Amino acid sequence: MVYSVSGKLAAKRDSFAVVEVSGVGIKIITHKRALSSLPSVGSEVKLFSHLHVREDILDLYGFVSEEELGFFELLISVSGVGPKSALSILEISELKELSAAIQENRPDLLTRASGIGRKTAERIIIDLKNRVKTEKSEEAVKRMESDADIVETLVGLGYRRDDAKTALQKVDKSVAGLEQRLKTALKILGKK
Repeated sequence: MVYSVSGKLAAKRDSFAVVEVSGVGIKIITHKRALSSLPSVGSEVKLFSHLHVREDILDLYGFVSEEELGFFELLISVSGVGPKSALSILEISELKELSAAIQENRPDLLTRASGIGRKTAERIIIDLKNRVKTEKSEEAVKRMESDADIVETLVGLGYRRDDAKTALQKVDKSVAGLEQRLKTALKILGKK
């Protein structure tokens, strides 16, 4: 159907972006991690998309890469996982780390997504374990655990969960170790 949308970014909201194409504003639903990586309003943008058709609704979901689109489509192929649940899963971490959590049989990491319970997380692992691959999966899972601990620490210090996640996403990947990543995230939050 609609594989990608290119045009001027007209607006960014909490759960969607509007891309203007030939004078038509197209609402594209996406997750907060993708929204934070989009350029400023008025810039040119390209989003890969999935048109989700239901009886009474046509929703267009957008992603910053083809890999992310593919992972989303894998997630919604699992019984009981709809587009909103899939977006929630994509919000918790990068694709490499999500693939590693599936590969390493870690439903506890997937249940950190809003609306994903243990049974659904286990079903995702069973259905997708042989369909996702990542190198150094143990390392990626450890990083995911560490980042979840940092977010919880920041929330405990009084920061909003969304702000904590956004700050942690801005921490350079070269910054290693829980303590250093936490300090860097605090500096980013302090600049707000």
